[in-house]
Amino acid sequence: MERVAALGLDVGQKRIGVAGCDGTGLIATGLTTITRKSYAQTIEELRQIVFDRQVEILVIGLPYSMDGSLGKQAIHIQKFAETLSKALSLPYEFMDERLTSFEAEESMKAARISLRENKGLIDRKAAAIILQQWLDQRKAKQD
Repeated sequence: MERVAALGLDVGQKRIGVAGCDGTGLIATGLTTITRKSYAQTIEELRQIVFDRQVEILVIGLPYSMDGSLGKQAIHIQKFAETLSKALSLPYEFMDERLTSFEAEESMKAARISLRENKGLIDRKAAAIILQQWLDQRKAKQD
């Protein structure tokens, strides 16, 4: 079985949720949340994660509108992805991230975890959902 080294990103204006997967590419888990202070700091934190995990591809959530169109935030994320890809010398793919934050929040409510006190956890969980969807699609194509 080939090794899978992907990093899932839920990119927001204030924070970036980061998720990784096991080497088999079966399970995505939330790793950390990066609080965006500056572009240089964000890139450096991501660069360290990429190095530590030997990441080969970025999977970035793209926030389509409910009607399937791309809004301002999606266009901003597309530009950020391009810049990030160049800075880290890594390819990237987008995954539709509609409802991933909602799904993450619902799982936290079910576990009785405070949403207000755990915004970073929501971002990590959303990143894990984005990456898991990508892993599942990838596996389905191989079967």
